[in-house]
Amino acid sequence: MSLRSAPASGGLPQIHPIEQSTAPYYWGIDIGGTGIKLGLVDEQGDTVAYEKIPTREGEGAPAAMQRIAAVVSGVESGLGVIGKVPHIGLGAPGPMDLPRGLLVAPPQLPSWWGFNIVDALTKLLGRPISFLNDANAAAFGEFWIGTGRGSQSMILLTLGTGVGGGIIVDGELVNGVNSFGSECGHILVDPSPTARLCVWGGGRGQLEAYASASAVVDRTRDALTEGAESSLSGLLGGSNSELTAKKVYEAAAEGDALALKIIDETATWLGIGITTLVHALDPGVVTLGGAMNFGGSGCKIGQRFLSVIREEFKSRTFENVFDGTSIAFASLGGDAGYLGLAGYARKQAMKQS
Repeated sequence: MSLRSAPASGGLPQIHPIEQSTAPYYWGIDIGGTGIKLGLVDEQGDTVAYEKIPTREGEGAPAAMQRIAAVVSGVESGLGVIGKVPHIGLGAPGPMDLPRGLLVAPPQLPSWWGFNIVDALTKLLGRPISFLNDANAAAFGEFWIGTGRGSQSMILLTLGTGVGGGIIVDGELVNGVNSFGSECGHILVDPSPTARLCVWGGGRGQLEAYASASAVVDRTRDALTEGAESSLSGLLGGSNSELTAKKVYEAAAEGDALALKIIDETATWLGIGITTLVHALDPGVVTLGGAMNFGGSGCKIGQRFLSVIREEFKSRTFENVFDGTSIAFASLGGDAGYLGLAGYARKQAMKQS
C-alpha cells in the first residue's frame, strides 16, 4: 500500500468498497471541539465507511455518546459487518486520565470535564475501547500507514493553534504515567526569564510559544508594533482574526521580507526543539503535521520552511545522526487521527487474541 495523500481542505477520505476489503474492521472515533470523525477501517488500513457529526459540546457528553453509538450501529448494520468489529479506538483532546478513561479538563470541551468517556461508550457499544490523546492518535496513524510507515520509531509534531506531539518508540506509543507523554510542544527551548508564554498562558519558553500558529501571529504583531515594514501592516489595528498564520504565509509567498523572517525563525525554533527530541530518542523519523505547514512540500515556502528546520538540526547534532534522521511533512492530513485510532485498536486487538 502506498503512502496516502492528504485530502483537499474540507474533502472526504477515499472510501474503499466493502467487498474488496479485508476483515476484521476497527473504528477510529476522533472527538474534537466542534466535530467528531468516525472512520471504519479494515485490516489493511483502508477506510470502508466515514461519518462526521457535530460535537454539540453544550449538549453534554452523554448525548454525544448516544449519537456516536447510533452512527456505529447504523454503519455496521448497513455494511453487514456486525460481529466483525472487535475493537474500537477513541481519541480526544487532553488533559486526560488514560488508565481511568477520563476526560480531565480539555479546554475545547468544558462541559465534559470529569466525564468517564470510556465507560460510557463501552456500555453503549459492548466492545473493548482503546483511549488516546488526539495528537498521539495522529502520530500512530502516520506511523502505521503514513509518512512513518515501515519505521520502528517516530516523532510527530502537529503545528496548529498550539504544538501537539506524538512519540512511538519500537512500535509503542509513549503515553506517560500522567497521561502527558509525548507533549512535545511543551519541551523547553528558551530558559530566559523573559521567554515567551505558551498559548494556554503558562509554559514560559516552551516550543509552543515559538512554533505554533498562535506564536507566528503574536511574533508578527510584535514586529509590526515595533515598526517593521510589511504588507501585513494594514492588519495591525484589526482583530486577532484578521492577522493569521495563513496571512503570514500568503505574504511570504509574495516575497514579504517580514513574513519570510517570521517563518524562518519559526523553523529555527523547531530545529532546536527537534534536536532535543532526537537526542533523547533517536527515532530516525520526524514528521510535521497539522494545519500550519506553509504550503507543504509542494510549495516553495513550505520547502524553505523544511530546509531551515533541517539546517538548524544539522548545525546542532552529530553528522551520523543527521544522516540517519528523516524530517518530512505528514501525509494523512486531517484523517490521521481516526486512522491512527483504528490502527491502535487493531494493535490492541492483536495483543489480546
